[in-house]
Amino acid sequence: MIARFRKSAIRALTLVTALSLPFALAPPANAGIVDEAAAKLLVKKVTGTNVNKHLQAFQAIATANGGNRAAGTSGYDASRDYVANKLRKAGYKVTLQPINFVESWTENSPPVLTAGAKTYVPNEDFFTFQPSPAGDVTAPVQGVDLTLPPTPTPTSTSGCEQSDFTGFQAGNIALIQRGTCPFATKVRNAGFAGASGIIVFNEGQPGRTDANPLDIGEWRAAIPMVYADFFVGNELAATPGATIRLKVDSTLVLGTDDNVIAESRFGDPRNVVMVGAHLDSVPEGPGINDNGSGSAAILETALQLQHFPVKNKVRFAFWAAEEIGLLGSDQYVESLSQAQRDRIRVYLNFDMVASPNYAYMLYDGDDSDATGAPAGPPGSAQIEDQLENFFGKRNLPTIGTDFDGRSDYGPFIAVGIPSGGIFTGAEDIKTAEEAALFGGTAGVAFDVCYHQACDTITNVNATALDVNSDAIADSTARYAFNLKSIPGRDDASIARKGVAAADARS
Repeated sequence: MIARFRKSAIRALTLVTALSLPFALAPPANAGIVDEAAAKLLVKKVTGTNVNKHLQAFQAIATANGGNRAAGTSGYDASRDYVANKLRKAGYKVTLQPINFVESWTENSPPVLTAGAKTYVPNEDFFTFQPSPAGDVTAPVQGVDLTLPPTPTPTSTSGCEQSDFTGFQAGNIALIQRGTCPFATKVRNAGFAGASGIIVFNEGQPGRTDANPLDIGEWRAAIPMVYADFFVGNELAATPGATIRLKVDSTLVLGTDDNVIAESRFGDPRNVVMVGAHLDSVPEGPGINDNGSGSAAILETALQLQHFPVKNKVRFAFWAAEEIGLLGSDQYVESLSQAQRDRIRVYLNFDMVASPNYAYMLYDGDDSDATGAPAGPPGSAQIEDQLENFFGKRNLPTIGTDFDGRSDYGPFIAVGIPSGGIFTGAEDIKTAEEAALFGGTAGVAFDVCYHQACDTITNVNATALDVNSDAIADSTARYAFNLKSIPGRDDASIARKGVAAADARS
């Protein structure tokens, strides 16, 4: 044991010295020498073979725990413990952050909504928003950035930004219009503003007038909430300040899982490089590609990075409950103060990096594809460029993929943190053009086992896993030593304020 410790210490000292000397000798203008050397060394150390060993472990965990590693199961707990123990032994500061998710929800009786002498008809004029907590509130109603009459096409941003609630009186019932952002975002912002209840009503265009039962999939505010017809919202908006009663009778049971957060021993805590992947699977299967592949790749990267004398603090995150609404990353970001958010200079997300019929897709940080979501926060384009440069040096093609909100970059982008990463495809069908670029089979899904029981250890493309693990190691090492290409916190803050001002004018 002592001899083994001495050998380990010598190896660590050798590595630290090898990387520290060029860093000390390189003048500021040539600081790139260090991140180039670190990237090459880490890429060499992070091998597909070792990453696959972690995938084998995840498969064994799923097999021993009912065939999956989903939120709220023993399979997830065992996956969490496997990752946390590896990281602790490597010397990382490991934190298990509890997060909540909906374990069960039952509506016990129909909801109530009254305004003066008028009583709206439950399950016809309005419906309880699943999974609303129980509550019985009588309070003034207050509209939030409503667009009435509605525009010919959906444009309402009601409740999409926390700034929409400027002037909102805490304790009032928030009246919010459907449109442009997820219901969960509107609900979350209303909760932050101190609303005692929430009424979201349909936007008002043809085909968007009637309410219906909806499950937003997330527990985001401990207040009663309902979804109403357009005519209900329009009537309530016409009498601002009117006292209404809102009642939901339900039983909500919350479960708890843990994010695994690991920080490097070295590095400036004022400049954090964050690397994340979700650790949970769906209940239907073991989730080896989705997302054992991303988790295994960043775990091996962390284990091999342990002795590097990084300039910037590196924080690895293994997210809980991504498959039921990005809950782990969402609640993590919500828990941070603005100062803590500002210290996170980049967020790198790796979700499904070994799809069997893969393509090398990079998140479109600059919106050069001009589809779907807009560009990411300032710095996102540079992350995309850096990853593209890695693949370009290997003469490997890449294509863009949209920030469509389906993975854990979403909460980081929402608060202005530059983000990027790699994706190899899910249930979408590979085109002939993509098959010409990447090989594989056109007319077949990138991952035919997406969210199914067959997402096992046999559902992984070894080439994609190896290449993408190298890309993850390369980008992590470069940013761990050099953030020169990423806008400073002050610049990013100014940009965020500019975006917020533009949103307020829209």
